[in-house]
Amino acid sequence: MKTVLIIDDEEKLRALLTRIISLEGFEVLGAGDGKTGLAMLKQADVDVVLCDVKLPDASGVELAATIKERFPQVEIILLTAYGNIPDSVQAIKNGAFDYITKGDDNSRIIPLLYRAVEKAALAKRVRQLEKQLGERYSFARVVGQSASLMQAVDLARRVAQTDTTVLLTGETGTGKEVFAQAIHQESARRTHNFVAINCSAFGKEMLESEMFGHRAGAFTGAIKDHKGLFDEANRGTIFLDEIGEMALELQAKLLRVLETGEFIRIGESKPTRVDVRILAATHRDLRHEIEAGHFREDLFYRISVFQIRLPALRERTEDVAQLAAHFLDLFSAKTNKKVTAISGDFLKALQNHPWNGNIRELKNVIERAVILSNSPELTPDLLPVDMQPALASASAPRQLSAFELASAEKIHIQKVLNYTQGNKTKTAELLGIALTTLYRKLAEYRLS
Repeated sequence: MKTVLIIDDEEKLRALLTRIISLEGFEVLGAGDGKTGLAMLKQADVDVVLCDVKLPDASGVELAATIKERFPQVEIILLTAYGNIPDSVQAIKNGAFDYITKGDDNSRIIPLLYRAVEKAALAKRVRQLEKQLGERYSFARVVGQSASLMQAVDLARRVAQTDTTVLLTGETGTGKEVFAQAIHQESARRTHNFVAINCSAFGKEMLESEMFGHRAGAFTGAIKDHKGLFDEANRGTIFLDEIGEMALELQAKLLRVLETGEFIRIGESKPTRVDVRILAATHRDLRHEIEAGHFREDLFYRISVFQIRLPALRERTEDVAQLAAHFLDLFSAKTNKKVTAISGDFLKALQNHPWNGNIRELKNVIERAVILSNSPELTPDLLPVDMQPALASASAPRQLSAFELASAEKIHIQKVLNYTQGNKTKTAELLGIALTTLYRKLAEYRLS
């Protein structure tokens, strides 16, 4: 039920409005002055305020500004006995939804209320979605409790509140983009864009165009103007992943952005000014790259104002169990399979593995195991061959290597089975094979 608060010192009018609005199915609260109204807003979940312009202790026009500042989700409709244009203009400027005259506009109150309630509901929904988005990309997304990880999180939280350029270092797969997103989400820039680009994924010319944009005709294939990612990230954050792969000529242009806040699009001569926070990441030792002549020393000192090193997974093996459980929940839901447990031997194999691919490798191992699993528990036979215990029984069925065609076929059949929720006729149809062939392969691969 939606709630309406009436702030008016005329008791008879307040009672009349309460009766009319209650008949429409709204819950109605009443207050005789501004102070009482503000107190009630703190206690109740109010959607719309109907407020008189002249109150014993306040101006309704000024009170509207106070309410919108303290309770931005609440919509306000101002009521006055004598309407005048200056007051109505100021009321709207102060955030009022509308401004109506008592008596003359009585027929407008109910339709206005419905529109105001609809707007308030939309604002609450947007706020809820923003909160969910914040949680999705916040530091709560970082899984683990090891001392080395918590030290990195603490440093990231501290620098998040500033506009300082941050350099995230560490091996591939340690979660540098997750940290970059969390830093942005806990900064004052979180209401603006977070834009990420992998510098190793483009050649020099294409990377320059992606970062800074170009004018139509600037080069072959440039058939229209292109807005670069620095433009997209204006007032927000740009994350330059694998910055150590950036060409030297482009490093000079990036240095200009850091020093002046300006860049020049390809094909233009006039600089474009932006307000962008830069976060960068690399798995390389940039000091060695400087010595080798592959990275500019002046750029290094500009991007490394605040460095955070993310520990490799083998340095925090105490987090492996928590990460594995997290990925198990994720992929069980994604594949619609009821796999809820990890056996002791499976976990022991995970903890003994060197994890050269770090968290990304662990994620892939758990996804593969969930796809292949036919029981509620992950067991060692679901691990890739190089991770299975060395002393396997000689009589045990030969395990398929992850590189064998049969292994890929088994995984694909299981995925299609999951998609059809076990409907073998539909599965065979989607695979383009006979039903008898499917049953033979199910028996061969021990799938159900």
